[in-house]
This record gives sequence, C-alpha cells and structure tokens, in this order.
Amino acid sequence: MILVTGGAGFIGSHIVSAFTSTGHEVRVLDALLPAAHRTPPPVPDGVDWRHADVRDRGAVADALRGVDAVCHQAAMVGLGKDFADAPDYVGCNDLGTAVLLAGMAAAGVHRLVLASSMVVYGEGRYECARHGVVRPGPRRTVDLEAGRFEPPCPHCGEPLAAGPVGEEAPADPRNVYATTKLAQEHLAASWARATGGRAAALRYHNVYGPGMPRDTPYAGVASLFRSALARGEAPQVFEDGGQRRDFVHVRDVAGANLTAMDGLSALPEGVLRAYNVGSGEPHTVGEMASALAAAHGGDAPVVTGEYRLGDVRHITASSRRLCDELGWKPVVGFAEGMAEFAKAALRAG
Repeated sequence: MILVTGGAGFIGSHIVSAFTSTGHEVRVLDALLPAAHRTPPPVPDGVDWRHADVRDRGAVADALRGVDAVCHQAAMVGLGKDFADAPDYVGCNDLGTAVLLAGMAAAGVHRLVLASSMVVYGEGRYECARHGVVRPGPRRTVDLEAGRFEPPCPHCGEPLAAGPVGEEAPADPRNVYATTKLAQEHLAASWARATGGRAAALRYHNVYGPGMPRDTPYAGVASLFRSALARGEAPQVFEDGGQRRDFVHVRDVAGANLTAMDGLSALPEGVLRAYNVGSGEPHTVGEMASALAAAHGGDAPVVTGEYRLGDVRHITASSRRLCDELGWKPVVGFAEGMAEFAKAALRAG
C-alpha cells in the first residue's frame, strides 16, 4: 500500500488516480487546509481516506500501518503575504515532514517519493561571455522599478544567456517557501542515511492542468490567467512577459511520481536522489498567457510592468536525469496542454 499525503490536492489527486489506475492500493492523508481546499473533494473509489494533519504524530502512525511506501505531497505553497507567514510554512512543510519521517522510521517504511520544487535553485542557469557560468544575486528593486528585468553578470554587469538548470546546480532558495522545500530534501536525506531508506525528490517546475485551484494562495500563474479569461478580462502579465519557465502538465507530474516510486528499488540504500520534472519545452510567461487567451477566445494579454519581489527571472529544467535513469517521458505538449487547460473548469480549492 502507498500512503499519499496531500492526496486531495491538485497534484496529489492526479497522483492518486495514477497509482490506482495501475493497480496500487492507496491510502490518502490530507488535512484539507482551508487555504487550499475551500470545498471538500470527493473521495475516490477504493481509496482509504484519512482526514488528518501530517503534523499529528498519532494520525501519522495510524496512517502508516500496513504501508510499504510514501508519496509525500502535503505542503503549504506560495510566497505568502510577508515574513510573518514563516512559522506557518515551516510548521506545515518542515515539522510535518519531520513527523512523517520519524513515523516512517518507527514503522520500518523505507521508500519515499518527495514533492520538491524548482524554487530550491533560485535563479536558473546563466552564462556570461566573459566569466562562464555565474550565479546572479537577487534582482534589485531599483532595476525592477526601471524595467530592467534581466539579471546582469555579478562580476561585470554584462547581459547573460539563460539555459536549463540541472540537479547538480547549487541551491539558492530566495524566499521562505523555497527554504522549506530545500529543508524537506535535507530531512529526507538524513532519514535515508539513518534508516537505509531510499528517496527520490521530484523538483516540480511550473505545474498546470485540469483541477488546478483558483482564487487561493495555491493558484499558479496559469490559473490566474485562466480565471481572468473566464471573467471576460485580459490576463495581466507582470514584468515584460519575457520571464521564462517550464510549464509541465499535471498528468506528466503524476506519471513522474509513478515512475519514481517504481524506480526506487534501483537506488542505493541510504540515498536521496533529486530529479527535475519539467516538460523540456520552455516558454515565456507572455507566450503562455497568449496561448491560453487564443485557445479560450478571450482578450489578448496586457503586459503591466509590475513585479513581485522574490520572483526569479528565468528557471527552466533539464529533466534528462529522470528520463535517462528511470525512463520517464513527458507526453503532454505545450500547445495541447494549454488548449485543454483553457477549456477546463477551475475549482475553488
């Protein structure tokens, strides 16, 4: 049996469907936090449902009985309003993960697939013509106010060329949420070393697709654009629309979890292995907004020049490791996925 924490959420529910459709027995543990779930989700047929918080030691111990592996999706996501939200993020993400891992150690459960994120990298991979691969620092408010959105070389100030980031890139989390996701990876790595467990950390890039929440802190930029179109409004694109991302369909993310779970036995004992999960088709945020608007039949996007401190300019994935080592392959292309999403109903949470 596989325990899926956060299995009632946007990504988690697709993962549960992927596991059950391939014959896995599934148990779900989900706290149904109001920020993520404004309406109770339906309970899938054949799934053992547990309404409890992953920080509840007793509930976790009970949920782990008879379990062979864990797929840990439960987390608080988003940038938050300000730093005052830090205790909530650390509590949900890091304390919750620590309680789960301690319960797994006590129960003798040795296989884990962890939902991580591209945000652990900070900015993506950049090269300077003079200085080679460099790591630009956080963008300055004065530059953003002036519409200078591209990060310069930290050594000479010249323009940089952006490229896909690999798993060996140094971590550089730029906000509280990103810091908690990296801490989750470190906790899982410590658990693996201490117990001889095997773990895969899947660093999701920008996930979108049917069932994506709207009007909640868990709504991604694709959902915000889709909601605007549904209201008859033009999507509002921040900066100049040129920020580049890897938009990966939720069914491909669910497939990556299934592939990683089946591939854990190939990992050495006591090891956590990180894998990027991206489509391999990077696009700008402006291109994504235009594709949604065209497919929906709505107004063309409006580029506002606004910005959010803490956002990064370019972050795209190299998912070669997951493809080469475990045989995963994304199957939903950008045009197909955006056309489907433009017509899909969003849910309130």
